Amino acid sequence: MGEDRWQALSEEVAGWPRGQRSTFVTNFLRDLIVSGEIPPGERINERILTERLGISRTPLREAFKILEGEGLVSIRPNAGATVVKLSPEDVEDSLEILIGLESIGAERAAERATPEMIEEIAELDARMVEAFERRELMDYFHINQDIHQKIIDAAQNEALSRVYSSESARIRRFRFAGNRDHARWAQAVAEHAQILEALRRRQGPLLRELLRAHHRAGWKIARKALESPEPTD
Repeated sequence: MGEDRWQALSEEVAGWPRGQRSTFVTNFLRDLIVSGEIPPGERINERILTERLGISRTPLREAFKILEGEGLVSIRPNAGATVVKLSPEDVEDSLEILIGLESIGAERAAERATPEMIEEIAELDARMVEAFERRELMDYFHINQDIHQKIIDAAQNEALSRVYSSESARIRRFRFAGNRDHARWAQAVAEHAQILEALRRRQGPLLRELLRAHHRAGWKIARKALESPEPTD
């Protein structure tokens, strides 16, 4: 990471209230892990982060605890935080759970979503398309994840939303990797248009199958990225 970016980050975090800096650090580290800038198996260097960002160890360690809860890092006494390694089989197991949860959520969302909920998802979809057109992958990905969570939330089942959020966080970086392939990224945008239309029409079974196919297609590309970490354009 270049000096200019470190300087900008240091200035940005300085603008946050002290009690909220752990949120900034969590988001920053999560993006680095998801994007692969901090690869699986690598120990996160506390000293460099505290010096470069101009923060104490307290917000950093609070961020580690949150990321550990999301399954992105593991923490060992006297060893700090290390980015978790997942095998393709681990990811497939979590993906099966995720697909199952979305299958339940999709049909219930089609039945229970309020017009306001659907409109909020539509607005997010429009913002996601704009991010795609600007080729801002991380912005796109953040909005994309919000859309999937909002569809589940539209089922209006708190337990389902909570479990989905936890399992989704665990494999977030592999879902991100699926969009590094530009052809797949463009296809994912088109699939989201179909997903939104099915939700608007309250076609639960179709919404379920569209989401299932969407995840499967993304994982096909992400698995290649996992086995060969060089990004494809």
